[in-house]
Amino acid sequence: MRAGAYSFFSAVHAPEMGPALGEARVCRLRNGQMKTGQKQGGTGRPARRGLGKLAVWLEDDSPGRLRPLILAVVLTLSAIGLVEVASASSVESVAAGNNPYDLPLKQAMWTVAGVVIMLVLARMSLRRIRWLGWPLLIASLFALVLVFTPLGMSVNGNRNWLSVGGFTAQPSEFAKLALIVWAAGILDRKQALLGQWKHAVIPLAPAGGLIMLIVALGHDLGTTMIIMMILAATMFYGGVRMKVFSVAGMICAVVALVLAATSGNRMGRISSWLGMGSPEDAEGMGYQAQHGAYALASGSWFGVGLGQSRQKWNWIPEAHNDFIFSILGEELGLAGSLLVLGLFAILAIAVFKTIARTTDTFSRIVACSVITWILGQAVINIAMVSGLLPVIGVPLPFISYGGSAMVSSLAGIGVILAVTRPEGSVPERVRPRSKARLDRAQDTAEKQVREHAYQP
Repeated sequence: MRAGAYSFFSAVHAPEMGPALGEARVCRLRNGQMKTGQKQGGTGRPARRGLGKLAVWLEDDSPGRLRPLILAVVLTLSAIGLVEVASASSVESVAAGNNPYDLPLKQAMWTVAGVVIMLVLARMSLRRIRWLGWPLLIASLFALVLVFTPLGMSVNGNRNWLSVGGFTAQPSEFAKLALIVWAAGILDRKQALLGQWKHAVIPLAPAGGLIMLIVALGHDLGTTMIIMMILAATMFYGGVRMKVFSVAGMICAVVALVLAATSGNRMGRISSWLGMGSPEDAEGMGYQAQHGAYALASGSWFGVGLGQSRQKWNWIPEAHNDFIFSILGEELGLAGSLLVLGLFAILAIAVFKTIARTTDTFSRIVACSVITWILGQAVINIAMVSGLLPVIGVPLPFISYGGSAMVSSLAGIGVILAVTRPEGSVPERVRPRSKARLDRAQDTAEKQVREHAYQP
């Protein structure tokens, strides 16, 4: 043992180096700074200087760096949403004789509640998140059914709201997250059986189909399509065979077309979007979309100024909801629009890079499905406002006014932070006696190193 140790240290400390240089080498070995093939900086890559350090930071996919980035992006988007809600809703509130700060204060209240829920969920263990699947699904189904009781209410023709004690909520928003957590647990347990189509479809298709049916009965086609996308995402990330996945996708597409064709209002919006409507469409079905395009066009490069939108003066109905991106584009211009798009892109990249480090199937399905839901809904909303899609009525996550959408989106981010938390992130406390014993052992080892370093 002693001979082996002597040969190792002799190889490191050559005779011609001298005692002083040998001690310097020992110190660098202790600090992990020797170029002996070890990596530095905790990222598995050599240390760099200047812009190289920025490159290393951008390439680093460790949860310790990306999780705070996810939180910072979400809070920034929520802050932008509060400012734009205050700007877009003030004129209509004054015209209706209401307090112009009423809606921004309500949105701020729900944002704070959502942040608290997000942080609570982020501290939950993976086992508890998995356990929440069934309770969340059952509660969501129960709330969706209550919409058709006297507790339910209609908003703009959609009966998807509950009103209890002066508070309103949209159960379909919370059903999105419930479906993801529940489906992830089912797919995780069935990994060995997903090669058989019946195990890949049951019970996912019946449960998801029931949620979509209840939402569709409330005449909310936009939310129904988002739930379709969520169900498809969970199946894809869960490892369902592409054959089954493709068949399910075609069925969902046919159902969406049938729902659109059976509604005169939806067909009118599609016809107006395709340019097949009558000349009066500018004052009818295409009114909102056309003035949304006017708002984006008048924003130019840097916008007309925060709070200076002209289209919010009752030209765009309820501009603080689904069409808030048009007001944002008018006030902040192309620069502000690209900022929001960039924040959503950073959020998606950070989540996917973080979840790429885990081997847990449940965590992968949950995190990827939640970010697909949020990012997909954002893309659909922005495409709708910019005229790339017909008006289907889905809010812009973290930006549009709506307490249910804000709380459910922040809760989804909380679940992502929970399932991507690295194992052992909270180190165990070292007992004083054990620490003293480790210190004595380290001192003994250093003494032996010095003795070998001084030998000729």
